[in-house]
Order: sequence, then structure tokens, then C-alpha cells
Amino acid sequence: MKSRKLLYIQQHWQLYVIFMLPAFALTIIFRYIPMGGILIAFQDYNPIRGLLGSRWVGFKHFARFLSSPDFLSYLSNTLKLSIFGLLWGFPVPIILALLLNRIQSHGIKRNIQLVLYMPNFVSVIVVCGIVRIMLSVTGPVNNFLSTQLNFMTMPGAFRTIYIASGIWQGAGWASIMYTAALSGVNQELREAAVLDGANLLQEIQVVEWPAIKDIVVIQFILQAGNIMSIGFEKAFALQTDLNLASSEIIATYVYKKGLLDGDYSFSTAVGLFNTVINVIMLIIVNKIVSKINDDQGL
Repeated sequence: MKSRKLLYIQQHWQLYVIFMLPAFALTIIFRYIPMGGILIAFQDYNPIRGLLGSRWVGFKHFARFLSSPDFLSYLSNTLKLSIFGLLWGFPVPIILALLLNRIQSHGIKRNIQLVLYMPNFVSVIVVCGIVRIMLSVTGPVNNFLSTQLNFMTMPGAFRTIYIASGIWQGAGWASIMYTAALSGVNQELREAAVLDGANLLQEIQVVEWPAIKDIVVIQFILQAGNIMSIGFEKAFALQTDLNLASSEIIATYVYKKGLLDGDYSFSTAVGLFNTVINVIMLIIVNKIVSKINDDQGL
């Protein structure tokens, strides 16, 4: 006998089609059809001849990128920004959520959350403008240090600037899911831990950490899997001619080769290489975390 829900769906299938069709059409048009563009990576693409009329060259553009003398530099810069950003940036939202959870006054907690969440709504370009002003030769940082250093032209300072500004902008907003998970912690369990003489770290380990552990694992897998997906806008906006040694990453290289130089096939090949590495990293990290975390991954 068919269930009542299945019977209702069969009787009113037109209603489901009407509501699902727009979302399905948008997904096909904007997600799947553009995937055909990756064929350009295997062609000497000519905009006049089009996708079907251009000459096929196989893996020529991939070989060109991998044999480029700058390949290791671009890959190294991308990996360093991603890995250091993950190591320094990932724990910060968790720590913020744990600290916010200690605040008893709802009014004070709400005001602090407002201050922490606000940078997330500032445009990346505006953030980069603020960073440039703050770190300029006549900016507040140099005035405070009584120096005249142009930090934006120093290759060694670029990664610190990029990562620190990213933590400032996104850590507060990223802590929301951890804060929400901590709000469901059993208060009786917390009180029992305090009565048993648990200190702050022990209370976090026994009571609060289990509440956010699964979310932490999922977020870590997703962020580690996207280790090659550094935002182009911010890196390009903070880039100068003098800090290219550390600021030129794969994303900015794709932009310059594709849109500025018009080398569409080569830039598509580089972008596809980047995506493939991301997928491989996601699978590897998920397997590793699953082994460590009792077969619990994505």
C-alpha cells in the first residue's frame, strides 16, 4: 500500500513541477551548461570559429603551464597563502564562539556579536582600500611605529597582510554556526562539570567541544579541500609591482592571461588544473579526517 505522502505527490505532481522547474532550469543554465567551456582548455580556441570550430590540441596548454619557469612560484604562493591562512584563520572563529559563550549578559553579548559580524558586510575592495591606507607610508601604522615603511611593496609582508585582514573580516561571521551549536549545550551538564571541580579547559573539553566537534570537522574538510581556491579579488587588489614575488597566485595569473592577454585556452587550462587539484585535495582530506575521526567525514 502506498504511503499517504507518496499518493499525495502523485495526485498533485503538477504543483511540484511548477515549483521545482525554475530552480532546476537555473541550475542547468548557470551551473552545468557553462561546464562545456572547459573544452577550451584542450583547443587553440578562436572566438570567431567558436567552440566546435577551433583546433584540438589535447594537453598542450597543460604541458605549457607545468613546464613554465614560473609554475612552481605560482603554485608555492597559492599553497602558502592557503595553508597559512587555514592554520591561522581556522581556529579563530572557534575561539571566538567559545569566548562569546562565556558571556552571561545577553545585551553585552549581542553588542559584541554586532561588532564582530560587521566586517563581513564590508566589500573586499573596501577592505583592501582600508588596508592600503592603514599601511601607507603616512598611515596610522607607520605613525604609531614612528617609521616610514611602505608595507604594500614588501613581498615578505604580503602574506601577513592578506591573512590578517581576512581573519579580521571573516572570523566573526564564521563563528555564528559554532555559537549556534553551543547554545544547545545542556546547562545541567555544565553545572555538573563545575560541581565536579572542572576548570575552564576541562569544561570546554567535556561539555562544549562535543557540541561543536562535528561542525568543526565538516568545516575543516571543506576549507582544506578548497585550499587552492584563493579569492582573486583580494589578492589582485593588494597586489603591487614590487610584491609580485609573493602575491602572484594562480587565480591572478589566470585573470591576466585570460582577460588581459586574451589567451583563453591557456588560462582555461590553468583554471581547470587548479580545480582538479582542489577536488583531489578534498577527497584526500576527507579520507584522512574520516580515519582519524572514527569514519566520520563528509
